[in-house]
Amino acid sequence: MGSLSIWHWLIVLAIALLLFGRGKIPELMGDVAKGIKSFKKGMNDEEETPSQTTSRTVEHKADESK
Repeated sequence: MGSLSIWHWLIVLAIALLLFGRGKIPELMGDVAKGIKSFKKGMNDEEETPSQTTSRTVEHKADESK
């Protein structure tokens, strides 16, 4: 049962090519790369947002009529 030989990998590759076609695999990898890039961009935007916002304080005057 052990490890897989080169023939096993070639058969798996042939089946993957039959299922997805030649053009589908590079398209799928391109979509994965775009997803990773947008995820990284979102993480960078999230880190920059709190530092750009300014905090405001609201002063409250106590009611002295009591």
